[in-house]
Amino acid sequence: MNLDRYELKSGEKLEVFEFVSIGSKGSIIKLVQYTPTNYKDLYNLGFGDKNIDTGDIDDTIISNNGDSEKVLATVVATLYAFTEKHEGCMVYATGSTKSRTRLYRMGITKYLDEIKQDFDIYGENPTEWEEFRIGVGYSAFLVKLKNI
Repeated sequence: MNLDRYELKSGEKLEVFEFVSIGSKGSIIKLVQYTPTNYKDLYNLGFGDKNIDTGDIDDTIISNNGDSEKVLATVVATLYAFTEKHEGCMVYATGSTKSRTRLYRMGITKYLDEIKQDFDIYGENPTEWEEFRIGVGYSAFLVKLKNI
């Protein structure tokens, strides 16, 4: 995606990323974290505001900072960095609520042609995983960097 994005900070493993969203509500620290699951080479993508007290991700806050496209582009930049570092992995993502999952689906739909150039992307319906299709209400997503 050729969109403006925020500067990222991360450690050597590229599993936790931090950036600052700057918008109508001020500066908000965001976190993107890739956590290993019980399945080999499958990671969960966590995203949200950084809880200043605990340092953890709070994925329940609705920031509405007016910079959603830039935030989305920044999260996608972490996906590129992470999947290039962790070759062959798959990333699982879902929203903390149905409305957030719908927002993620809308973002994927908007940039699907660009995403498919570099990634294989799947959606979870009630019975199975399938290649992502526009207009389907998926409950989760799987993404894998293509072998280019």
